[in-house]
Amino acid sequence: MKLLSNTPIALTVLPALLAIWSATPCLGGTKVHLGQNVPESQRLSMDQIDHQDWNTLLKRYVDANGNVNYTAWQSSAADVQTLDRYLAQLSAAAPQSQTSDAARLAFWINAYNAVTIRGILREYPTTSIRNHTAKLFGYNIWKDLLLTVGGEPYSLDQIEHQLLRKLGEPRIHFAIVCASRSCPRLMAEAYTADKLEFQLTSNTKAFFANSGNFRYNPARQTFHLSSILDWFGEDFGRDDAALLRTIAPYLPTREAYDAAMTVSSSPSLSYLAYDWRLNDQATAATPSRPN
Repeated sequence: MKLLSNTPIALTVLPALLAIWSATPCLGGTKVHLGQNVPESQRLSMDQIDHQDWNTLLKRYVDANGNVNYTAWQSSAADVQTLDRYLAQLSAAAPQSQTSDAARLAFWINAYNAVTIRGILREYPTTSIRNHTAKLFGYNIWKDLLLTVGGEPYSLDQIEHQLLRKLGEPRIHFAIVCASRSCPRLMAEAYTADKLEFQLTSNTKAFFANSGNFRYNPARQTFHLSSILDWFGEDFGRDDAALLRTIAPYLPTREAYDAAMTVSSSPSLSYLAYDWRLNDQATAATPSRPN
């Protein structure tokens, strides 16, 4: 199994050392730690981090629609261990080191998705990630599940809001996956620097091609958008018209594209209900609730 490129770190130690699952009581909830603390002298640029383990796991357990075979994955101790090993590999990155923008984006997108999957496998069987997001007291997967990278712990919230969103690429919202049906599809391959532009474009188009995420009513000239575009609208433009122009190239029809590009300053928008049910292959045949 290929590990980190050109690294002296011995990641072939006992499996127990590959994922640190320490539980520390705190006011918000029990902190769960993933990865390992890599000495500063052994840290690498993100360009040097190998995502092949993650790629192999995704191809094995994720289908074309982004649904995950959590049952099979959790049942394979070897593949859970491989995921832990991959998270330990991510720990070797030095976030402040010089790296390409594409490698940095690919790294943090993969990190977000891999941590989310590991968090769900830890709780499975479950019906929704929202079952594990305590607001005040107790464990919150978005805040209390921490990946150590470059000696520092990062929560899912920190990866999304403090790191990825600040990189100025709004399409990250169609790449990071919260393990829910209304999320973007989890691609059955890892993001990589050399394929990043194609991967972001492809997954963004797939997102808007799903009627649960986007609809256009030409008679009323109304756009029905995923709630993601409501929650993070500022990442797409200064106002609703700018938002529509940003997403226009990825819309599924020429009619929708033309309408988005020529929309008035106050377009008619509505936001679709979000389906938080788990992106689980075991229940994927169950119809989604109406939006």
